[in-house]
Amino acid sequence: MKVTLIPVTPFQQNCSIVVCETTGRAVVVDPGGDVERIISAVGQLEVSVDKVLLTHGHLDHCGGAKALADHYGVEIHGPHAEDAFWIEQLPAQSKRFGFGEAQAFTPDRWLQDGDSVQFGDETMEVYHCPGHTPGHVIFFSRVNRVALVGDVLFAGSIGRTDFPRGNHSDLVRSVKEKLWPLGDDVTFVPGHGPTSTFGHERRTNPFVADRMTA
Repeated sequence: MKVTLIPVTPFQQNCSIVVCETTGRAVVVDPGGDVERIISAVGQLEVSVDKVLLTHGHLDHCGGAKALADHYGVEIHGPHAEDAFWIEQLPAQSKRFGFGEAQAFTPDRWLQDGDSVQFGDETMEVYHCPGHTPGHVIFFSRVNRVALVGDVLFAGSIGRTDFPRGNHSDLVRSVKEKLWPLGDDVTFVPGHGPTSTFGHERRTNPFVADRMTA
């Protein structure tokens, strides 16, 4: 499995093109905008997009989801249904932040804890990790030891919880009870900034290191 990061929107959100290297099938995770850039990157990789995956309903993560899904004729999977209210607000959010047009939509499949998504020969497990938003999910490849965690966890930080229906204690609980058990060796792709490992964050992250949350 190969992951290519495409920073999109003025917020430099990490849109991920995740490729099954044996079949050339791919998913695009969190296409927040700059759809033409994403399409160009997919073309350069010479892969076939199977579906669009979303970690949560914020504009910078899903603002381009419908346009991209329509372009490839594929389905949108995720996030959890608790984020429906965010997706319904996409046009208003887009105008507020000057992002251009973002279309509201209903995902073809809402995701729940314990679900999985497949593309080519790859399978990623779905974990519901509320806190940053109530319907946030993450995607985990157990075989490849890679997690795409959206805005739950960053290198050296955690997601904001001051948005509507955000909850700090829920977010810390999601990190401790959903992410850490996956293993210290897991490399994670955050929604913004550089990658890291769960083990490194458990040792050093000032918000959720083991010494801070024991």
